[in-house]
Amino acid sequence: MPRLFTGLEIPPDIGAELALYRGGLLGARWADPANYHLTLRFIGDVDHGVARDIASMLAEERPRASLRITIDALSTFGGARPRALLARVAPTPELTRLQADHERLMRRVGLDPETRKYTPHVTLARLRDVSPGDVAGFIAMRGHFPKLSFTAERVVLFSARESVGGGPYLVEAAYPLGIGAGQDGPRDTLQRSFAEHRLA
Repeated sequence: MPRLFTGLEIPPDIGAELALYRGGLLGARWADPANYHLTLRFIGDVDHGVARDIASMLAEERPRASLRITIDALSTFGGARPRALLARVAPTPELTRLQADHERLMRRVGLDPETRKYTPHVTLARLRDVSPGDVAGFIAMRGHFPKLSFTAERVVLFSARESVGGGPYLVEAAYPLGIGAGQDGPRDTLQRSFAEHRLA
């Protein structure tokens, strides 16, 4: 039973910049830079039939333009009990619409609505028993966070190993961005490969 989510890949050069923040925070379990990503919609554990339906619907989505993504700050999730250190992604109308479209698709296949507000980010570390003061100090010591920007050229359907958080993540299918991209080529080929082989 695959555990799936949709998202955007982080280019290696941006990942290398983010990896410079690894270390120096006791209690942090740092994500491997190879597993950095921007989640669009967490799907979870689904049966193979649902997974194939999701892959098919993503392949049939209308073409859309590539996305400009900007990472602009360090932040945390968890408030008084921080549970994750993250690199914040600046929301844009285009990113918001893409995420909303994925939410709509997942409801069409019968998934429960996502009740949490969407906060685009890249998880750098998962935290356990780390005080808010230590996290605040860690962020303050890093000083000014330089904005990191890139253009996302495709949407990815990822799978994660069951019961293992933080990766490794596998690309199960990819759907090119850019108006008209992949309508008769890579989009269909990747989707068929995913449906026929990985989820057979």
